[in-house]
Amino acid sequence: MKAVWAAPAGAVGRGAIGLAAGFGRFGTFAASMARAVPDIGIWGRQVVLQMARLGVASLPIALFIAAFTGIVLALQASYTFTGAVPMYFVGTLVGKTMILELGPVLTGLALAGRVGANIAAEIGTMRVTEQIDALETLAYDPVSYLVVPRVLAGLAMFPAVVAFADALGVFAGWITAINLLDLSTAEFIRGLQLFFRRFDVIFSMIKAASFGLAVTMIGCYFGFHTSGGAQAVGRATTQAVVVSCMLILVLDAFWAVALL
Repeated sequence: MKAVWAAPAGAVGRGAIGLAAGFGRFGTFAASMARAVPDIGIWGRQVVLQMARLGVASLPIALFIAAFTGIVLALQASYTFTGAVPMYFVGTLVGKTMILELGPVLTGLALAGRVGANIAAEIGTMRVTEQIDALETLAYDPVSYLVVPRVLAGLAMFPAVVAFADALGVFAGWITAINLLDLSTAEFIRGLQLFFRRFDVIFSMIKAASFGLAVTMIGCYFGFHTSGGAQAVGRATTQAVVVSCMLILVLDAFWAVALL
């Protein structure tokens, strides 16, 4: 009987130990990043470049997703409300859903795949090709040079990208409503303003900033701790995307409980 339970118990124990060790490594990594923040002379020149790479270059995919999300929201709202709820509530559903939930979450998940994978693959490749060791040899702190500018850029640019996505999603819902649902602009705006609160926008930006922090830190962490060859880089990239997406959903639930 002991032999039957030994293997599963051992696997659970090893998994728990590995998970605890991973949290410890991540805590150490986060502490080293916090210590590197004052080195503005090292990371200051990199931030604008990373903002362009992580934020501006991500706008097309974010806006594409937002536009079709707004269209689908308007069409599904009209189908749901037919004969039961006044049609101007289409504007309410599109605005509330886009700003509070789908805008930041769908954009965050899309950027987790684009930004998180890019960061993990780039830094992971630098690790396995010993470029990070070369930075240390040249007396550069690799955390200041590689990690801090990417994390700060993500923290700044995710809210900007989400703001554009929210706006375009609502705009696409409006265009759909007035062209396919026989709603006037005045009716759509009436529904849009009905339950709108300024805090909705603030809530969306808070979520977006936390998503940006999570995606960039996770990507940097897995890239920084890559060991091996090309296969290890691919594995680190996959892990970064999966963990980032899971963390986005956890943060989404956390902010809903904490702020709403």
